[in-house]
Amino acid sequence: MTDFSAFTAPGINALQPYVPGKPIEELERELGLSGTIKLASNENPLGPSPLGREAAAAVMADINLYPDDSGFRLKGRLAERTGLKSDQIVLGAGSSDVIDLVARTFLATGRNAVFSRYSFAMYPIYTTAAGAECRVAEALPADHAEMPYGHDLDAMAALVDENTRVVFIANPNNPTGTWLKRDALRDFLRGLPGETLVVLDEAYTEYVSEPEFPDGLDWLEEFPNLIVTRTFSKIYGLAGLRVGYGLGNADLMGLISRVRHPFNVGLPALAAAEAALDDGDFLRRSRENNDRGLQQLAAGFDALGLAHIPSVGNFITVDLQRNGGEIYQKLLENGVIVRPVANYELPTHLRVTVGRPEENSRFLQVLEQVLAS
Repeated sequence: MTDFSAFTAPGINALQPYVPGKPIEELERELGLSGTIKLASNENPLGPSPLGREAAAAVMADINLYPDDSGFRLKGRLAERTGLKSDQIVLGAGSSDVIDLVARTFLATGRNAVFSRYSFAMYPIYTTAAGAECRVAEALPADHAEMPYGHDLDAMAALVDENTRVVFIANPNNPTGTWLKRDALRDFLRGLPGETLVVLDEAYTEYVSEPEFPDGLDWLEEFPNLIVTRTFSKIYGLAGLRVGYGLGNADLMGLISRVRHPFNVGLPALAAAEAALDDGDFLRRSRENNDRGLQQLAAGFDALGLAHIPSVGNFITVDLQRNGGEIYQKLLENGVIVRPVANYELPTHLRVTVGRPEENSRFLQVLEQVLAS
């Protein structure tokens, strides 16, 4: 029998595939359950943007046709919203697609990418797939007074050398929910060489209300080596359609577009994203639900004597001080899906997406029962 692993590019055999949150249908089929709640994949519990859903439905009669490969209308709307030009925007099948495009454009053998421990699992996968070296900076310690498990920018800067082509920074970070303040991040950007690109992954930025939280778009003119990525998968509730975007220097976006797959964003996704940009009421309700949910979950963990990582995303990570995988399995048996994060080197933690108030309550009740048993 042929050993196809012998044919792979360097580093591929050592990679572990990305593991998504368990689907409700799969769990209920396996265990014969019903009424399962899923708090695992950082989806919007209020559903999709109503305006986006209507717009996607309206174009379904035309899905025999290829979408506009240029994304002209959506890029035009995004340009209006951001004050940028359309040629400063690249569209992707989710922001993770844009991050992959950056890796494939700028990383290769002999080059490296820098990112923090406990950051998005796709950074090492994209880096290794491009043939480049992963340089992982130690995060701030668990007992750090202000930002436990957060990005240590000094440690990241120390790993940058003449072969560093990309630095990946998630703000807020997944799966920890930690974030970087404006002045600290700006100082970090100023200290980097111009030939080192920074991908500022802002997938959760619309949820954040902290006054010192930065908006990466404010710095695109000052830092031509900065690329900001955002998505419609989180607060806009369009995860199933897969649409995100990257913003930055027009020359950089032009280079990235050379490796972009044609028609990488489908027709319903383009229509839904364009319409969702106008759904201000839905975004307001989503933020309000998230703010209340973070408080509800944090209070519930405190009542159970469990430490959690302070979060500004739409999720919160809790330390169970025991095997998180075992608790995850017991929660599954009770119809509650959350996210184990042992693959992020957090074996005693679980990441919990903020749900509706009743879903948060059910999770906390089941967790208390599981821990007691």
